[in-house]
Amino acid sequence: MTANTTKKRFIASKTSMLALLVVSTMVFTACSSKSETSTNGGDNGKPADGKQVTLKVEIFDRGNAPAGSTITDNYLSKFVQEKFGNNNNVKVEYVPVPRSEEVAKLNVLMASGSDVPDIVFTYDPNTFNRYAKQGGLTDLGPLLEEHGKTLKTFLGDEVLEYGKFEGTQFAIPAKRSITGKYASFIRQDWLTKLNLPVPQTTDELYTTLKAFKEKDPGQTGGQVIPLGMTIASAQYEPLLWSFIQSMTEEQQYTLTQQLGSNDYPVLLPGFKDGLQFMNKLYNEGLISKDFGLDKDKKKMSEDIQTGKVGFFSEDDINIYYKDGTYDLLEKTVEGAVLSAVDVYTNDQGKHAKPQYAPNGLYIMVPKSSKNAVEAVKYLDWMASDDNLFNLQNGIVDENYTLVDGIPVTNENPTEEAKNRLFNSGDLAIISNGKQLGSLEDNLKARVLSMPAQFHEQLAIAQEIAYADNIPLVVLDRPIEAQTKYATTLLDKFNEIIVKTTMSKPDQFESTYTAMLKDYMASGGQAILDERTAAYKEMKSK
Repeated sequence: MTANTTKKRFIASKTSMLALLVVSTMVFTACSSKSETSTNGGDNGKPADGKQVTLKVEIFDRGNAPAGSTITDNYLSKFVQEKFGNNNNVKVEYVPVPRSEEVAKLNVLMASGSDVPDIVFTYDPNTFNRYAKQGGLTDLGPLLEEHGKTLKTFLGDEVLEYGKFEGTQFAIPAKRSITGKYASFIRQDWLTKLNLPVPQTTDELYTTLKAFKEKDPGQTGGQVIPLGMTIASAQYEPLLWSFIQSMTEEQQYTLTQQLGSNDYPVLLPGFKDGLQFMNKLYNEGLISKDFGLDKDKKKMSEDIQTGKVGFFSEDDINIYYKDGTYDLLEKTVEGAVLSAVDVYTNDQGKHAKPQYAPNGLYIMVPKSSKNAVEAVKYLDWMASDDNLFNLQNGIVDENYTLVDGIPVTNENPTEEAKNRLFNSGDLAIISNGKQLGSLEDNLKARVLSMPAQFHEQLAIAQEIAYADNIPLVVLDRPIEAQTKYATTLLDKFNEIIVKTTMSKPDQFESTYTAMLKDYMASGGQAILDERTAAYKEMKSK
């Protein structure tokens, strides 16, 4: 199969408070004073008056530009200018925003009015909702109908729905190529040494963890950590969500708390039971002692790599990178084997775990933009023909080769080829992850992008990540209290997990009660009340 054939298949298928204050007082007054859509667009895609339009597009700056390139001047920026800009009499100008300061810098840009880019974006739905509510965004619905038909087809109705605010299309959501999140992993060589089966349920896992603790099959000299844990969601979510009990639709909609882009089960039936199980594990010495301090997972990763951890949960693909966690474990501990497993079970016997929403970035056009037409045309161009394929994969034989029709990154590319795609994921903004026309091919591409020795287990891990997924609960209107309190409550949520887990067993109840009371008083009750009202209104329609 040729590269061109594959391309055709692909086509077919606590931020700065100053910034926040500026936004609340300035941004939308400035934004709403400008024209909503471009007056420049001609029928052929070029400005009717023949003048070149400068389209300003936000881009994340990660400080990783290779020598000879910058975040605004590189192979891909030149590709875009040649293939899109020159053909539409548009000069595409990229506006860098530090990734680590995304929301704060975006707030400042939006407050500038005239200096805000024509295309901006965020991963934070609360930021999107705030801009939309305050009137700072362009209604993109009519523009998509006229100038974005290919883009609409590529994204689909489900993804586009995430970009609506009270029924109006104020954002174009990026499309996730893969929505599976988590798998769990166990030291298979430890099980073999102790003649133990692979645990299939939470109870069986507990028995296994006890055996790891008592018999120390890794001969760690008493440093064994049966269950690796951190305060990052990939470690605690598979455990806690497996304790959530069956509930009514009303409970799902009203008791769920969405803090940022994820749903949190703090009020759901069974959450307390999950915390109590973690408390039991901690007090029996079965999980990482200082997990509450390990926000970046660095300590747990080191413990896995040095052979101290027997079981843990993680993003399905994370341990398999070259020179990553599993690779380093194999080099450090002779005979170490990790197997992908699905263990935690809920009251229905399912291995329930969260999934990603089908959307990624919220791509927006500020109301101050005079080039909204060109902005939509730019995004539609990206979804058309083989443009997204080329932006994500580069040049055949130099950046990738085809394996069973799947573009696979070359293992030893030239320096030029390697530098060509350093910012591909940040420029190809209509997609989170590589899109090859089908989920099956997207998953195959992930496997083939990893070291060959991990392919079989990685395929299993991906299957686990898609098993018994818990979809996000989506109301038909934004919840203002979530936007207002999300940052504070996320800190409170993590604090609940850490303090209840580390409390003495006889202090668990009082600790849990006091912390939940504080959570509710800090905004949790406001979210509950608003979600309850929204659900009742939704059901009355």
